[in-house]
Amino acid sequence: MTENEPILIKAQFNPIVKTYIFLYVLGILIMTIIGIPLAIVWLCGWGQWFSRNFYEKLYCVLTEKHLRFRMGILFTIDKTIPLENIQDLTFYEGPVLRHFNLAMLKVETAGQGDKTGNHMKLVGVVDAHLFRAAVLDQRELVKRGMASGNSLGNEQTELLRRIVATLEKIETNLKK
Repeated sequence: MTENEPILIKAQFNPIVKTYIFLYVLGILIMTIIGIPLAIVWLCGWGQWFSRNFYEKLYCVLTEKHLRFRMGILFTIDKTIPLENIQDLTFYEGPVLRHFNLAMLKVETAGQGDKTGNHMKLVGVVDAHLFRAAVLDQRELVKRGMASGNSLGNEQTELLRRIVATLEKIETNLKK
């Protein structure tokens, strides 16, 4: 993905994601014996700090040819998935997510195995149904462009037309 690729849609994340992350991690800590002492630290302020900063670092954009997602505090995950590799976007809304008025979008890509593979989970995207539809629509546009053989951008296509026109002029002048 080029940095100057125009952004079509920037996903907004619901602020309630902070509470969801806080409680999700707390639940995991409480379920493990080793995590119970850490749960006390989590409840004493570190969890609020972590959840707030994690939320602030969430970033997801749809460009003409890619879906880019970034998250993380200590370890940053930055994924760029070409739209033509996206097989499906699964919309998931379980009881806990529904309680928080959240949904999860799981991106399934080509060549993805059961346990290993390139996948991405987006939790808390505002208007997740609309974002999902926009990504799938853009994916279809990209696939149609590739099927017709027009995988080049408009600027490159115009440049090639000008080069052909110039070569034809040169050929005409050489024949004279």
